[in-house]
Amino acid sequence: MRIIDITIIIPCYNEGPTFEESVDKIVRELKNLKENWEIIFVEDKSQDETKKSIERLVRLIKNSKTIYHKKNQGRGKSVADGIRKSMGEICGYLDVDLEVGAKYIPLFVKEIEEGKDMVVGKRFYEGEANSFFRYILSKAYAQIVKILLKIPIDDTEAGYKFFRRKKILPVLSITFDKHWFWDTEICARAFWSGLSISQIPVLFVRRADKKSTVKIIPDTLYYIVKILNLSFKKKYK
Repeated sequence: MRIIDITIIIPCYNEGPTFEESVDKIVRELKNLKENWEIIFVEDKSQDETKKSIERLVRLIKNSKTIYHKKNQGRGKSVADGIRKSMGEICGYLDVDLEVGAKYIPLFVKEIEEGKDMVVGKRFYEGEANSFFRYILSKAYAQIVKILLKIPIDDTEAGYKFFRRKKILPVLSITFDKHWFWDTEICARAFWSGLSISQIPVLFVRRADKKSTVKIIPDTLYYIVKILNLSFKKKYK
């Protein structure tokens, strides 16, 4: 059986018409690496044509496989399922909308190869007012996380993280959120577990064709409750 060095996990939900083009960019980056790699698509019961696109892609990409959820389970659960099924010593995931580009994959891989257990993207923003608004929200959230969870990570919510698989699996077993807060929880639990973590600055470019699903007030309240709950569990466990 071929040894896999790197696994890329692509969580998928209603990815739209640019999905296959984005996957092609990811594959091109992987082909430039000397290591053996695989892609795992985790299809989270999309309501559009995403599943059909994945079925077409796995016929074209020989070193790819799929996980199909029978019901929508959330982004965190999708990534976690992909990590568990991965064969690579290094595994990582990125959001397939590529608002943070595929070009950073080699940097993240190199960081793990040089000894880190986990690498987290640290987004920076350029240009339009909407990106500035996102920047302010991101910074505010990061400060709340640092204060309440006491972790030195600047952007826990960035959808661009790579891991040394054998080190992250025990952390994964104690990470319970299935949705967007999973990103913050895995960062916190990895740090509390003593994993060596680094951060790489990555440019975030908002896609003009993508409608934001952020609901400021309910989402803010949701995250604050989640952070407080996780902080409480850490303090009294």
